[in-house]
Amino acid sequence: MQYYPVYLDIHHKNCLVVGGGSVGTRKVKTLLDCGASVTVVSPTVSESLAILAEAQAVQVKKRAYRSTDVSDMFLVIGATNDEELNQQVSRDAERRNTLCNIADRPSVCNFILPSIVRRGDLVIAISTSGNSPAFAKKLRRDMEKQYGEEYAVFLKLMGAIRKRLLQEAHEPEAHKPIFNRIIQSDLIQRIREGDEDAANAILYEILGRGYRFRDLVFEEQHPVKEDAPPAEQL
Repeated sequence: MQYYPVYLDIHHKNCLVVGGGSVGTRKVKTLLDCGASVTVVSPTVSESLAILAEAQAVQVKKRAYRSTDVSDMFLVIGATNDEELNQQVSRDAERRNTLCNIADRPSVCNFILPSIVRRGDLVIAISTSGNSPAFAKKLRRDMEKQYGEEYAVFLKLMGAIRKRLLQEAHEPEAHKPIFNRIIQSDLIQRIREGDEDAANAILYEILGRGYRFRDLVFEEQHPVKEDAPPAEQL
């Protein structure tokens, strides 16, 4: 099986999780992190799901699953320990051409969920096409050590720089050498070390006046002033 890799926008999309145990709870939390509108169907739910329901973060229907539950859903996840029920959820979703994942059962899914390393807006998805979830998890743990939280900060910084440069009059193609210089610099290492002065020096060398680390990372809270001094004066 060759899967087509894709990232889905599920913000405000109706998503269903059938099953309220530990697996279902993990699936719900991931969906919520991505902005989905989540409904859980299960006779019993975990304490975490009960708290989320009380806070109105999810809708919980404490009853047995019904085939009509998949109606108007963008995405469905089956996360029960009842194999027959999981198969029914899969069939119901298939009849409605709805995206469906059954936990640990790739043969009855029309999409599978990869292991994920998430650092802010940086998302690294790892898949073995269902052949070895254990190996995918091992790779995820390795990459979590390699890619720390400094990458989330770096990506936020790059987004702010890109936004500023795109507001300038010259062609976007002219920005590529700038981005390459930043990427090839020691900026990520300086962020990892918490050396803001060194980060400012790199930004000033490549971008010139007005591009300061703190102002870029916290741009909404701290707008950059036109007369911002160069990095070496900070």
